Amino acid sequence: MAWRRRYPFHWMSRDMEDLMLDMERMWGPTAVRILPPGGIADRMLPAIRGEFRVDVRDLEEEVIVVADLPGLEKEDISVSLINPVTLEIATFRRMESEEREKEYFVKERFSGSMKRIVVLPREVSEERANASFKNGVLEIRLKKAAVDKGTRIPIE
Repeated sequence: MAWRRRYPFHWMSRDMEDLMLDMERMWGPTAVRILPPGGIADRMLPAIRGEFRVDVRDLEEEVIVVADLPGLEKEDISVSLINPVTLEIATFRRMESEEREKEYFVKERFSGSMKRIVVLPREVSEERANASFKNGVLEIRLKKAAVDKGTRIPIE
């Protein structure tokens, strides 16, 4: 009961969660893209949905993706190259113990799964790809795929 007195507008939180789920259905990775990748939508929607943030670097010979995943263990993370320009990072966080919600004064940490689809700036190859995880930071290094530059066509 004390919890309800501190948060009299608890129903607003539930409505916001429903709204965010609707937004994810509309603008999520499987939805039809209205805006081109790399714009404001790609930068802001992860923060709105409560997802982890990533940095993507486009270097001369490789693409580097860095994700902040505090509080996770290496075993809780899965990385998949869906296609040459799309990377999926999935996580699952377990709570230490089952505790009733009424015992909390504030509960902002969550348990469950998160998934992030990252659009890469160039086509990459799964060969020689590697990932490391240290101090809550995941770093994925992907070598760029060889691009055929075409052949010269002689002019008659």
